[in-house]
Amino acid sequence: MLEFDDAQQQLAQGAAAPTRSTRVPLYQAAGLVLATDLTAALDLPPGDNSAMDGYALRYEDYAAAGATPRLPVQQIVYAGQEPAAQVPGQLTRLFTGSLMPAGADTVIMQEDTRSGGDKAGGLVELLAEPKPGQHVRRRGEDVAAGQPLLSAGTRLDAAHIALLASQGLAEVTVHPAVRVGILTTGDELVAPGAPRSNHQIYNSNGVMLATLVNGMGGRATHVLHARDDEASLQDALRTLTDECDLVLSVGGVSVGDKDLVKPALESLGGTLALWKVRMKPGKPVAMAHVNGKPVVCLPGNPVSAYAVFTVLVTPLLRRMQGRTELFPQVSFLTLRTPKPRHDAREEFLRVRRVVNPGSVGELEVFDRQSSGVMSSLPWATGLARIPAGVPIYDGEKVAYYDFRHWQA
Repeated sequence: MLEFDDAQQQLAQGAAAPTRSTRVPLYQAAGLVLATDLTAALDLPPGDNSAMDGYALRYEDYAAAGATPRLPVQQIVYAGQEPAAQVPGQLTRLFTGSLMPAGADTVIMQEDTRSGGDKAGGLVELLAEPKPGQHVRRRGEDVAAGQPLLSAGTRLDAAHIALLASQGLAEVTVHPAVRVGILTTGDELVAPGAPRSNHQIYNSNGVMLATLVNGMGGRATHVLHARDDEASLQDALRTLTDECDLVLSVGGVSVGDKDLVKPALESLGGTLALWKVRMKPGKPVAMAHVNGKPVVCLPGNPVSAYAVFTVLVTPLLRRMQGRTELFPQVSFLTLRTPKPRHDAREEFLRVRRVVNPGSVGELEVFDRQSSGVMSSLPWATGLARIPAGVPIYDGEKVAYYDFRHWQA
């Protein structure tokens, strides 16, 4: 069996980084990966503007106005209007986002003033001493033209897209979404919604993996099911390797009489690159290449497939997407367990991070860790890694793989 870290590295390098790119409208770019470095073309903000509703003035005019400063309103400027230059000794009434008049350098917010009205020529009493330059957003203080904006390899989300839109971009160059084919196997499985006999179970792996793939910005283009015979498996694998960039098969890679995925792959010219990983759940894991496409074979148990996808498959998918960071952060948090944890394999426990006031959080262990307990998956927030051959006791720190990061 391969050690977990070795298997993770081998799988992560199981395909080349993408070379293709395409232009898409900005509103269609969410979840895709930026293909080029981007540099800011505009200053943000594009001009000095007010951070408050209030009055713009030259600070020196306040200092010269005496003990009870009262200054007249020169003009009223709303956001989106171009102001005239500031007249010495006067105020400009403005609002959040209004451009600062040339010559004005300070804003006093309206709560620190008393006014009989906001008409031009009206007098405004200043009730508090402003600080020079206060409440002014300076041109380029957020983003300066010419500075790096986003790097190639960034998976775009709403925040990135907002930043790009603020630069006036309507399109962006990205790598195409990775097309993922999913193959489930087993005569005992029936599709959700179909009639089921007592000897059958509903197929949860297909929709689960498709959801995980789509949630990472991939595109689950095919979800096929094959019966436990080599011809059916060959036909499905041939379709998937012809039409997809990555194939995930589920089940049929152990040592049973009907574990036929391995010979089906070999009949199509595939050679297994790894076989069995020292981890629990999820020992039967394999990778092959057919027509230059990676095929990752996952265990058939849904809990095992979920865990293996999270910690072993996602780095490969990120590489194929063109991301720069293949391995998300791993935290080290305190494990709360009623009994010592000890196994000959690396064990990935389903845990929930519980955050108490003033703490970074502790890991609560689901009470049933059998790989057949599917109810543990929606309960859990991540996986706690227990080293092989080393007993771990209550209160010790362990590596924590947060689903929010590892499935993103």
